[in-house]
Amino acid sequence: MKRTTCPLDCFDSCSVILGEDGRLKGDKNHPITQGYLCHHLNNFHKIKRIEKPIYQGKEIELDEALEVLRNKIEITEPSKIIYYKGSGNLGSMQSVPRLFFDKYGATLTKGGLCEEAGIYGIEEGRGAALALSPNVVKDSEVVIVWGRNISITNSHMLPALKGKKLIVIDPRVTDIAKKADLHVQIKPRADIYLAMFLSRLAYMEQMEDAEFIENRCENFDYFLDEINGIPIVEFIDKSGVDLKTIGNILSMIEGKKVSILVGIGVQKYTHGHSVLRAIDSFAALLGLFGKDGCGVGFIDDSGYGFGKPFSSNSKKRVPMPTVDFGDFDISFIQGGNPMTQLPCTQKVKEGLEKSKFVVYFGLFENETSKMADLIIPAKTFLEKEDLKLSYGHEYIGFMPKLIDSDIGISEYGLCAYLMREFKFAEISSEKEYVDEVLGDNCMKKDGLLVSKFLENSPYSEKFYTEDEKFIFFDEYDDDFDEEEGDFYLLAVKQNRSLNSQFYTDDFLRVPPSLGFKDGEIIKLGYRKYECSYEVRVDESLRSDCLALYSGGKKSNMLTPSLVSEEGDGAVYQELKVNIIK
Repeated sequence: MKRTTCPLDCFDSCSVILGEDGRLKGDKNHPITQGYLCHHLNNFHKIKRIEKPIYQGKEIELDEALEVLRNKIEITEPSKIIYYKGSGNLGSMQSVPRLFFDKYGATLTKGGLCEEAGIYGIEEGRGAALALSPNVVKDSEVVIVWGRNISITNSHMLPALKGKKLIVIDPRVTDIAKKADLHVQIKPRADIYLAMFLSRLAYMEQMEDAEFIENRCENFDYFLDEINGIPIVEFIDKSGVDLKTIGNILSMIEGKKVSILVGIGVQKYTHGHSVLRAIDSFAALLGLFGKDGCGVGFIDDSGYGFGKPFSSNSKKRVPMPTVDFGDFDISFIQGGNPMTQLPCTQKVKEGLEKSKFVVYFGLFENETSKMADLIIPAKTFLEKEDLKLSYGHEYIGFMPKLIDSDIGISEYGLCAYLMREFKFAEISSEKEYVDEVLGDNCMKKDGLLVSKFLENSPYSEKFYTEDEKFIFFDEYDDDFDEEEGDFYLLAVKQNRSLNSQFYTDDFLRVPPSLGFKDGEIIKLGYRKYECSYEVRVDESLRSDCLALYSGGKKSNMLTPSLVSEEGDGAVYQELKVNIIK
């Protein structure tokens, strides 16, 4: 039986069986996959891959493409080369080209487009961001789904929710919200205020776990000063949630085993790190860490405690969310689509047009590959050696080479070629790198390899701060101008795409209250930018919200070029737009 692991950017990291007919199937014996795959992976072979290198619009052979790349690098000042790596494949070996670009002296990126602000906030309080596995959540009595559209982004968590009381906090009526015992249709950007509001009322109702706070936490008094210093009427106004609803939430969770599953949307703001700190602090007040069936699950630092053979200490880094490709003579883009996924599409387009030489290294054509001078096809996850560390559960996924193919080159192969051509030291073997990543940071559990940090409930023994205690948060900044526009523009996930992979959707979702009809064209404006969209009426939206799916070609036309206060994360929802008549 040929077994591997799904490489896609997803909580589930499914175990996959490659059938004799070449089809991909779910591994029935894996505790997370349980025999089924999401349709992203089911559609993997249906999307036409890039089979031949392309140079200036013409197909060439792979050895010619590599020579073109080498020649261009050779005549370019190292700091004028940018290495930009996306997250189309999350295998550990995908980062090996960084070894060459770092050694050569190229400019690298820092931060990213996903969870970076939230991870920073979690690490401030807990010291490390560890996963809350479905194996923990299944023992909960109540689950709070906070801004996570589980049926789309985390479908293998659904079995763990069966039989649980379910509270959903989300501006949209998602599929999981329709099944909830309580849905709180919160105002966008209000998560931090709701978390503090819940903490304030929970403390007033004497729901705090005094023993946990005394023995395992620090900074609690400062946290109390912060939440008690804000008038309740302000919490109601900022969050859009009334006292009765807060009371309903607290009555549902009092004395229960509670898990909180947080989505990435809640932290895609300039103050995103503080949002996760506030949610974590609410959970810590209730004593929810380190106990069976309890905890807060976000995207974890999947590499925590593992070896990092491809890390870099280079000071030549620029924040990924605001990178200007026009500052570089060579823009080397691997496994990403910045033309639609980076904030402020027009700025990205202008930068790529200005960059002297754009290289796209990936599997599928997209908006970025269309702007590239040189396209180098990559190998699929079935055609190379790799390893997947999950950010949603404890299991480690091996990705052995299962298929021989003459198409493309692996990330390892490309790095080895460049290191050799530029007379740098020979890199280690793929097996040596995999062994270095694993180190002694894993153990066997029920016949599978797991992270030793997740052998038991996360944080059951300690937190990973300097004093091994949880640190409550005590301050935040929020200077967002609520009056700048009329509608929050939400970036949301859809079932047919994974960001810009697979099938994209460019429609603008609008609430029925606006009176538009499907197919109408309307124009949105934000500061100096305008963009026209075809409308789809969406009953799931609040009356003050519009929405675009994150993979769409126009999804970031109006998104400002900002970076979070901490973590160098992308800021996708820090805008309110106007409808231009």
